[in-house]
Amino acid sequence: MTSSMAAKEHYKVLVVGGGSGGISMSARMKRKVGAGNVAVIEPSEKHYYQPLWTLVGAGAKSVSSSERSTSSVIPSGVKWIRSRVQEFNPDKNCVRTDKGTEISYEYLIVALGLQLHYEKIKGLPEGFKYPKIGSNYSVQTVDKTWNALKNFKEGNAIFTFPNTPVKCAGAPQKIMYLSDAYLRKTGKRAKANIIYNTSLPVLFGIKKYADSLWKVVKSRDLNVNFRHNLIEVRPDKQEAVFEKLDNPGETVVFEYEMLHVTPPMGPPDVLKRSSLADEAGWLDVDKDMLQHKKYPNVFGIGDCTNLPTAKTAAAVAAQSAVLDRTISNLMKNKQPDKKYDGYTSCPLVTSYNTVILAEFDYTGQPLETFPIDQSKERMIMYYMKASLMPQIYWHGLLKHTVHSVAAFLGSPAPLNIQSGGVRSVDAEFTTVKRLTKTCDQIDYVSDTDCRCTSKAAVLSFSHITSFTENSLLY
Repeated sequence: MTSSMAAKEHYKVLVVGGGSGGISMSARMKRKVGAGNVAVIEPSEKHYYQPLWTLVGAGAKSVSSSERSTSSVIPSGVKWIRSRVQEFNPDKNCVRTDKGTEISYEYLIVALGLQLHYEKIKGLPEGFKYPKIGSNYSVQTVDKTWNALKNFKEGNAIFTFPNTPVKCAGAPQKIMYLSDAYLRKTGKRAKANIIYNTSLPVLFGIKKYADSLWKVVKSRDLNVNFRHNLIEVRPDKQEAVFEKLDNPGETVVFEYEMLHVTPPMGPPDVLKRSSLADEAGWLDVDKDMLQHKKYPNVFGIGDCTNLPTAKTAAAVAAQSAVLDRTISNLMKNKQPDKKYDGYTSCPLVTSYNTVILAEFDYTGQPLETFPIDQSKERMIMYYMKASLMPQIYWHGLLKHTVHSVAAFLGSPAPLNIQSGGVRSVDAEFTTVKRLTKTCDQIDYVSDTDCRCTSKAAVLSFSHITSFTENSLLY
């Protein structure tokens, strides 16, 4: 196709990015305007369910279990444009790809995700060629985390958190808890000094869950150093250099036997240099409607936006429902009437069979799904994260065919659970009590019984037929 012919290419809805937000919205828009009127620009041949990489790095899952071909997740009939966007031109309602193709649109959905910057740490990414270093944030380095963990002998196991926004902000400490559990199971814990060096001044941003995490940290003899930011890795010497953010110019060197790196992150370069970005380079959208502040036919979802909430797959699930409604109303010349409350979720994995399920909103207030104390470590929440939610992701969120756990399980039973509590009748309350009792019992089974018992517990969720769309994905 010549560039002049390509310039005439036009779609009613153009989606830039084929991650969770982009695929979810392309499925929703297909239902609105027809498959032939929707296109997705995405260069990658593979699509990954990245929340699973925490478990991959701990040896509990394989990379392949997190992977599908992009062609298999693009909604049927929707055009897949295998390119990268090189330039946005929102004043002319078009984009230009790296192949020189210009594509125009009526509505643009930007779902580019964010960019990893290992290169901002001196010694990386070339340092990953050495053993004992890994990172759960890249498909190229997540297996290196597991290699470093299973080959650990004696010394410091260090886990880092950068001085930038990150996606899945709980992940840097999840792998620490899993590593502690693995070293205990293999009899190496007594020879390990586990250290969490974070640029943040707190362990976790929401006090309810931070209090629970501190109990975990203290009970397992984990060391936390605040305001420590990784700036250099010397892999030949097994040394990591950190700057002390509260003492400018001061650095400290740690030797390591294992190092897990969470890289600095930022907005994609193509977005930073466009008129769509705010001063920091993120897509500048209204935090309630997800509509661009300057260009009313441009919308954003997921990690590339400047929404003041944690960047997680759960946030994307909640945002997709609001964005669907916003665009639908605008197509009908109506005003947007559904607001995104900032809902996000972080399943804080604390061992190979426990999770603290953190859910909260823009204000930092807990916005929980279940009528139980979610700040407590629970086995059932682990199996929801490890086994149930990946299936809901592949078969529900991406296809826009499932709005709840129960719909996925095929249950007809009539329990409705809203974030923050239960609504409606006595029969529903009775079922909630049964669910709560099952969840509590799950915490007291032995490791050898946990898989079998958790199946029964998961089946209890088949009583649930309607979560809020916020609580679709953890």
